[in-house]
Amino acid sequence: MATLNSSNSLSSTFYLTGIPGYEEFHHWISIPFCLLYLGGIMGNCTILHIVRRDPRLHEPMYYFLAMLSLTDMGMSIPTMLSLFRVLWSISREIQFNICVVQMFFIHTFSFTESSVLLAMALDRYVAICHPLRYVTILTPRLTTKIGIAAFLRSALPMIPLLARLPFFPFCHSHILSHSYCLHQDIICLACADTKFNVIYGMIVITMLWGMDSLGIFVSYVFIFHSVLKISSREGRFKSLNTCASHICAVLILYVPMIGLSIIHRFGKHSSPLSLILMGHIYLLVPPVLNPIIYSVKTKQIRQGVLHLFLPQKISSAVI
Repeated sequence: MATLNSSNSLSSTFYLTGIPGYEEFHHWISIPFCLLYLGGIMGNCTILHIVRRDPRLHEPMYYFLAMLSLTDMGMSIPTMLSLFRVLWSISREIQFNICVVQMFFIHTFSFTESSVLLAMALDRYVAICHPLRYVTILTPRLTTKIGIAAFLRSALPMIPLLARLPFFPFCHSHILSHSYCLHQDIICLACADTKFNVIYGMIVITMLWGMDSLGIFVSYVFIFHSVLKISSREGRFKSLNTCASHICAVLILYVPMIGLSIIHRFGKHSSPLSLILMGHIYLLVPPVLNPIIYSVKTKQIRQGVLHLFLPQKISSAVI
């Protein structure tokens, strides 16, 4: 029976959802989505190129920023492909195995981004609270290990969660709530006991996002405590200004993430349109806004962008 269920699941076809009630406008709706996705990809590729080519940016802070750009693209590109298949009326169908792969990338890179934001908070803590030991603490080797650990820490817990899905029979509706696959969405369609997936999924979310958010909070408690000891107002402002970009990045990831989780868990009677819009905000806003925020608030990145897109003389004059 388990083999039969597994076979049925693997051969299952699910149907993605576009923007309900606006199907006749899907081609027009695809234009702003296309511009936002392309803007996010171009922005993050620009950040990666600037960090790679400028030796002055070969520091832990900018390495973590490059990791943030990679996770942003890893989270948005899989959703972009299936979204435009729906909006351009190519196909609403998605095979089960492709759905599982898409879930793996979306959830893994979502957790990885949270881990990278924690690493960036620790980077700011060391830079502000222990500036003389910054170079000796955050060595290139340690930075690399943190990046690898952030990915493995996010990917490995997903394996037992997704490995159970092929053994679930899907005998009811095969229509998903989004234009991409989410674990919490697909287990709602299973005709089986999904208690393990629900409980284990909650534990993973609590352990990863909970520990990351707690670590970020504690880091900023120490940062603010250290900043308040600075005698000059200008010095306090300068120290806090180095954290502004990171605080914005934390907010634009966690606020939509928490909102989407609440709607999925408790908003069973909420409008499908609000669920879909929140889902797109969660996956689209961070990749689009993070490069803009860091280009505006970080002088070295801003200089790199100007030198890349403007002639040398104009860049010098603007800066």
